[in-house]
Amino acid sequence: MDRSSAKVDRKHLEEFVSSRQGVEGFVEPRTTVTETTLMLVALDGEWTRRRVPSPQWAHEFANGLGVPSYDAAVVGYPQRMRDYNRRQSEQRKADGAP
Repeated sequence: MDRSSAKVDRKHLEEFVSSRQGVEGFVEPRTTVTETTLMLVALDGEWTRRRVPSPQWAHEFANGLGVPSYDAAVVGYPQRMRDYNRRQSEQRKADGAP
């Protein structure tokens, strides 16, 4: 991750936390195709995901903002996130989007 994208990603995550309620963090491990990521999920299920330097960085970042963080590979994702995705999909279909 280059320095400029890291700043943008960090700012995005900070803005998500400051503008939503009940945010929790889910640290996703590095895989063969993706870097370590931090997924933030708000109380209503809205979510965002960004690359992060390491799992330790993700936990420290989230906890430093007062956001509890979990290892996604251990705890999975909250139901509210799946419900949010379903509502968004239904809304797009109702609006005539593919």
